[in-house]
Amino acid sequence: MPIARVAGDAGSGTAFLVSAGIVYEIIAAACSSPQTTEINASTRAGTLMKWVHIGLVQAAGFVLAAAWFDRGHRAEILAGGITAGVLMYGQYWHARDAGLRNGGPGTEGQDSGGSMLAWGNPT
Repeated sequence: MPIARVAGDAGSGTAFLVSAGIVYEIIAAACSSPQTTEINASTRAGTLMKWVHIGLVQAAGFVLAAAWFDRGHRAEILAGGITAGVLMYGQYWHARDAGLRNGGPGTEGQDSGGSMLAWGNPT
C-alpha cells in the first residue's frame, strides 16, 4: 500500500499551509505587527482595526479564489484561511486592547500638525 494512501492526500497539508500563509501575508501587508500595534496603540488604535478588516476582506477573496480553482483541496484551503484569519484577528484585537490598557510610551509620536514621527528621528 503506498504511503500516500495511508497518510492521506499529501497535497492537503500544503494547500492548508498556503491558504493560511496568504492570510498572514495579506494582513501583514495591510498592517504592522501585533507587537508594534501594542507598543503604539495610543497613536494607532484609531485606524488599526480598519486595516485589519480590509486585510481580512482581501485575504478572504484570495482564499475563496484558491478554493474555487483547487476544488480537490477546497476544505483544506478554507480551513487554513479561516484558522489564520481568526488567529490574526485575535492577535491584533488583543494587541490594541493591551496597548491601550498599558498606556506606556510608544515608539511613535505626532508633531503639532498630526504627522507621525518615530522617536529618535531628528526630522
